[in-house]
Amino acid sequence: MTDRPPQLPQERYGRQGLPPATRRRVAFALGVLVLAAGVVLALIAYQRFEGNDVEGKIATYQVIDDQTVSVTISVTRKDPSQPVHCIVRVRSHDGDETGRREILVPPAQAATVQVTTFVKSYKRPFVGDIYGCGTDVPSYLVAA
Repeated sequence: MTDRPPQLPQERYGRQGLPPATRRRVAFALGVLVLAAGVVLALIAYQRFEGNDVEGKIATYQVIDDQTVSVTISVTRKDPSQPVHCIVRVRSHDGDETGRREILVPPAQAATVQVTTFVKSYKRPFVGDIYGCGTDVPSYLVAA
């Protein structure tokens, strides 16, 4: 007797599949290919979204009067020699944005600097915060 399975008529049952050893190799190769594609995709996503060139955080705020808030922000840049701009805002007690101001953060020696500005509000202010910072400085903020 032999250990081989019996040959089935091809016209009745169709072509026989790949031998088990070949199927395992194909499955392993496909698994490695999918894993490699996942690693490449993860590396591309990491490089694209690894972080901002500039980050702004609220340091402190103080309500001065019924229309003015003093806002101090802490700005951290990867390249401190480049100017950046930040948007600070005032919000009322109900959460509405009631005042906004764009500020220029000029080049500096230190990677992290603090900047203080005053923001006017059309409603009684409750809190001052930062909306965000960016490296694309609008031309109207750059001193001529």
